[in-house]
Parts: sequence; C-alpha cells; structure tokens
Amino acid sequence: MNKWNFYTSDEIKPGGWLKKQLEIQAEGLSGNLDKIWPDIKDSSWIGGDKEGWERVPYWLDGFIPLAYLLKNEDMIARAKKYIDAIISFQKPDGWICPCKDDDRKTYDTWAVQLISKTLTVYYECSKDEQIPNVIYRVLKNYYEMLKNGEIVLFDWGKARWFECFIAINFIYERCAEEWLKDLAKILKEQGLDYNEAVELWKRPLNRWRFDTHIVNIGMMLKSEAVSCNILGEEYTDNAEKLHEILKEYNGTPVGLFTGDECLSGLSPIQGTELCSVAEQMYSYEILYAYTGNKKWAERLEMLAFNALPATISDDMWTHQYDQMSNQIACIKFPGKPIFRTNGDESHLFGLEPNYGCCTANFNQAWPKFALSVFMYNGDTVINAVPVPSELEAEGKHIKIETDYPFENSFRYTVETDKNFTFKIRIPSFAKNLTVNGEAVNTDELSFEISAGERLEINIGFDAPLCIEKRPHDLNSVRCGSLVFSLPIKFEKKMLEYERNGVERKFPYCDYELIPVSDWCYAYCGSDFEICRNGVGDIPFSSQNPPVTIKTNVKKINWGFEDGYEIVCAKIPESREAISEKEEVLLCPYGCAKLRMTELPITK
Repeated sequence: MNKWNFYTSDEIKPGGWLKKQLEIQAEGLSGNLDKIWPDIKDSSWIGGDKEGWERVPYWLDGFIPLAYLLKNEDMIARAKKYIDAIISFQKPDGWICPCKDDDRKTYDTWAVQLISKTLTVYYECSKDEQIPNVIYRVLKNYYEMLKNGEIVLFDWGKARWFECFIAINFIYERCAEEWLKDLAKILKEQGLDYNEAVELWKRPLNRWRFDTHIVNIGMMLKSEAVSCNILGEEYTDNAEKLHEILKEYNGTPVGLFTGDECLSGLSPIQGTELCSVAEQMYSYEILYAYTGNKKWAERLEMLAFNALPATISDDMWTHQYDQMSNQIACIKFPGKPIFRTNGDESHLFGLEPNYGCCTANFNQAWPKFALSVFMYNGDTVINAVPVPSELEAEGKHIKIETDYPFENSFRYTVETDKNFTFKIRIPSFAKNLTVNGEAVNTDELSFEISAGERLEINIGFDAPLCIEKRPHDLNSVRCGSLVFSLPIKFEKKMLEYERNGVERKFPYCDYELIPVSDWCYAYCGSDFEICRNGVGDIPFSSQNPPVTIKTNVKKINWGFEDGYEIVCAKIPESREAISEKEEVLLCPYGCAKLRMTELPITK
C-alpha cells in the first residue's frame, strides 16, 4: 500500500509567502548554526570535540532540503562538507557514529537510526551515488550487531525504533535482501509498544517517561505506516486510534498535544515542546502519503499554520522549547516552573532554551512541509496542500498562485507534454466552492490533462468562522486552518551571556517577553468580522498579521495560577464582566507570541 509518493527538491519550487518563510529560515538560526553553535560547528561527527549524537543529524535533516529548495549554492556546499566528513569516518565494518569501538555497547543507537534517515534525505536532494552504499553498510552493521547481541536497543533507540524504517525502506527498494526484513523484526521486537502505554496518557504525571514523552509520541504516529509493509503486516490505521486518545486527554486548539516534556493534559497553561511540532508534522506527511486519507493533510495544515510559527521568532533566530495556548508572559520563572518536567527558561525565545534538541530539530519542519505540497502516484499528481509553489517534473508544469491560508482563492496554471490526471484536495471546512466561476460540491477536484494542453483553473471557497468548545467551558476561534488568539503586546528584554562555553550573542541571544497590555478578557458573544490585510515580507508577522478578526470583549477577574505571577489561572476565577465592552483585533495564533487562545464567553 503506497498511495502517494514525494517529489524531490529539484522538482518543487516554493513560491509566494512559502518561499519568503524558507528564506527567513535560511537567513536565521537554521542557516547559521554551523557558524555559531559549538555542537554543530565543532561536532564529533566532523572530527571536533563537541556533541556527537543527535544534533548534527537533526540539523542536517532540515538544512539539506532547505538548501536545495532555495537552490542556495553556499548552503549546498556546506551540507556536502558535513556529509563528506561524516562519511570519511565510517569504519570498515560500516559503523558511522562518532564513538570509540569499545563504547558501542553503551552508545544509544538512536543516532544510528537518525543519521541513516538523514542520509536518505541527502541522497534524495543531491543524488550523490555513494550514499546508498554508505546507508547499506550502516544498516548491515547495525543488523549484525543487534542479531549477535553485541548491542541492544535502550533508551531513545528503543523508544524511536521506527525511525530507522525510513532508511530500511530506502535500501530495500534497491536490493530487497532478506536481512533487511530481519532487521525490521528485531527493531520492532526490542522497541517500545506505545499501545501498551495509552492508560498513562489519560492522567498526566509530573514524571519523566519515554512512553509519555511528547516527541517520541509525535514520531510514533507514523510507525505503522513506515513499518507494516516490510514486516508483512496489515495496515490498521492504529495512528487514528492513538490520535483520538491523545486528542481527548491532551489536545490543544491547534492540533498539538501538550507535552512539557511529557504528556501534560488539557490545561491551556501547559506547554508543548517544539521538537514535537516538527515530528508530528513529518508523521502527518508520511501518513497522508501512505494512506491518501485527507484527514492527515488537514491536520498537517493546522500545525504548519499555527503551532510552528507561534513558537519561533519572526526572524527565526530564536525559538521556544515550550509554547502554551494561554501564554501571558515569557519570563524566567523565579521559582518552580509551571511545566511538568521542563526547566525555568523553557518558554523563553532563545538559542537553546531548556535543551538544544529543538535548536537542531525544528529546521526540518518548513522544508519538509514544502516538499509535501505535491505528491504523485503513477500518472496522477495531487496538490496535497494548496500553498504557493511550482512543480516541474516529467514534462508536467503546475503552478499555484495563492495566499492561502490567509485567503481562499487559488489560480492554477497547468502545462504538460504528456497525459496525466491532476487532483486538488479541498479542505473539509470549505463552503461555496467554485471552479472557474461555477459552483461545485466535492472534497477533491480531478482534471484529465492532455499532452500539449495548457489549462488555467481558478478556485475559490469560503472558510466559515466557528467557535470551538474547549475543556473548562472555554472557547477557541477558528477560521479554516487558522486558529485565532487575543494577542498581548510585549516588550523584549535581551539576554546576552555565556553558559558552558556556549555564547548567546545578538541575533542568537535569549529574550524574555514582558506583557504590556491587558489579557484578562472574555468574549461578549459570537460576532466576529474578518479583515484581510495582505501578506507582507514576514508571513506570520507578530507586528503586521496578514489577517485579523474584529470582535468585542469584556474584562473579567481571571486571576493567576496559584503560586505564580506570570501564568494566568487555568480556569478564570470569575466570568462576570467588570468593564464595558471593548473592540479588539484577534490575530492568527502563529503570529501571537504572547496570547490568550482559550477564553470564556462572559455572563
């Protein structure tokens, strides 16, 4: 079963606001980590003396497709420099990770799984013909050591066993050798079974565990899709069953699950780790490609247009470790942090708040999203996510011009020198769909394109605004794939310092965001007016959001969470209005760095 295939970075060309977003990323932290961050610049992976485990593979996993999507020759050369250095240290037996031979038994082989996956990304972008053999040797060595009991899965490798299947499937398509099936079975047998942990997901604990760890869970959702074929198992859509449990007990208004750092319940003042945003997006891309089920593409949009930009600064030089739905300040906690297992700086915008995994790993989210805009199966092409892009592949040229999700009109230009079928996924929330001015009622458009034909398709639809009920009798506002928040104005306090030999220096310093406007409001009712302002140079701008919603609110006595002065109460102390109504502008969740997203309706 393989419904859709991904195109490569030389076949997809981002346009419009999506290209701007990738360019901002390249000019920010992602494009400069190898210049300023010791764990990348001086990593053991390339012969240095700094971190030699997950950070270089994580960073390359996003930096490589970013470089190739933007056709940035300098970045491409820097990616090659890293890959060539890593390959140069591969041992004769195939081992590739930077540790002494005597330390392999205690080296967490999550890094083996991750570098194998990253090397497949590099091959898909570069077509470097030495890469398949490198991956083959890595996996064969991994198999032999696991089979012979020289190593076993533990900790992160045990929790993320399915990540290795990206590389296993890549090699199996090329040689179909039986040992690859045996390796797949060993990994699953030694790996965690998350189905056995679901009861733990229903009552969050202030305790760190691998099977409630939010990033592990975000990765795990694709596990059946990537593993069932080579394991010879039937696909059961287990991801949907687990997704529903996670949503019921840990869901947020933007499609995330709380996890700071482990599952944290339904409270709007618990956080979600940025790594989980990137990994959940990647899982949904894989799940949509494998199943063709539109629900995964729609869930992908929710994360990409809300959760991802919300937790990264406008210039993409800083990011949070944890984001919150109701986040009234990003100030270092003077005492016990609100987070279940994370530290007192986890919600600051900085170089590596709390821990550096997200510094390296958030880089994959936008580039891999861009690579998911178009997919194919044989002679059929589908536009999975309708954002501005072009496809040039096998004689087909398709261009989308749109500012979606900030507005809902689309202009497609299709040219081809061969016959093919072109499909366009229509979101489930779309109303009053028109195609070239004619009303249509469908959730997927299909066009038979003939060789030599040039076709223009103009599409429009409405995305009705709705109030979605949240736990504790709170409410969120949604229009299409955009969730809206009440933004809180803030002042930035820059923190430049050095810790453990790592320098924070502008523009990659840390920032506290100190609120300077009121936040203790309730909605007056359900009167909302959408204002479309146009997309500027920063698509998810905190200063000039491309779309806003005008509505009325009244102040209430909301109060602070017990023991805190910088965290609003989980549930307002009162819903009674204590002021006359005020007109405010809501903005997209992704634009609001400080925000109130889950609000009551005043009595």
